[in-house]
Amino acid sequence: MAWDRDYAPKLYDAAYEYFNGESGIMVQPDGAVFKTDPDCNLVEITEADWTAIEAKLGEMVADYNSIAYKHQRATAYPSMEEQADMQYWDSVNGTTTWKDAIAAIKTAHPKPE
Repeated sequence: MAWDRDYAPKLYDAAYEYFNGESGIMVQPDGAVFKTDPDCNLVEITEADWTAIEAKLGEMVADYNSIAYKHQRATAYPSMEEQADMQYWDSVNGTTTWKDAIAAIKTAHPKPE
């Protein structure tokens, strides 16, 4: 499953995914990560689980990186109203303002091979 949020996954995201949502994940103010039991008690995560969580994080980061260009493009594109206005004036003036703007964004944030 590809990471579909517009921010890079963090360790606690990987821990939550690794435990498949069966355990709660608690992040302490100092950044320490614990899982919680059904009674909401903090339970230390085993070394074997940490190894698996770090592997899961690597997968999630790879998924995120494979689609990061989509998030970058989405924030760079002009609004639909601005694009429609560019297209209108391009048709009136015989210019390519809209195509040039979109091409510049695609060039700045290329789709990975």
